[in-house]
Order: sequence, then structure tokens, then C-alpha cells
Amino acid sequence: MRALVLAIAALALLAAPATAQMGGGKRGGSDHAPAPEKPKIDEKAYKAALERVPTPKEKYDPWGGVAPAPAPTTAAKKK
Repeated sequence: MRALVLAIAALALLAAPATAQMGGGKRGGSDHAPAPEKPKIDEKAYKAALERVPTPKEKYDPWGGVAPAPAPTTAAKKK
């Protein structure tokens, strides 16, 4: 009898975290809640913001800091 009670208690302890992760059902809120309103996009403000972005002076190199640039080779090597 003692082994049966211990087995049931062990299963209950193992099942508790699993039910907590699964959500255990819906609490609060309903499935038919209205969708939140999206803010309207102002095209003039968007285009004005794009015009204010400065153009880069040199091309961006994402791998620039990984390895040093190879040394430029001068005239063809003579034997």
C-alpha cells in the first residue's frame, strides 16, 4: 500500500510541471476579442524620414573586421 501511495505521489509531482507548461486551459479573455486597431501609416512622414537618412560615404563591409585585407600586390613578381 505504501509503494502505491509513493508511486502516485511521484507521478503527481512529475505531471505538475508538464501541466504548467501546457497552459492548463484558457483563463481570462475570450476567443472572440476584437483585434487591436493598427495605426495608420502616414506616407508623407515616411518619405520625409527616408530623405533625412544620410547616404554613406563608403560601402559597408560586414566582414571588414574579421580578417585583415590582403596586401595589394605590386608589379608581377620577377624570378
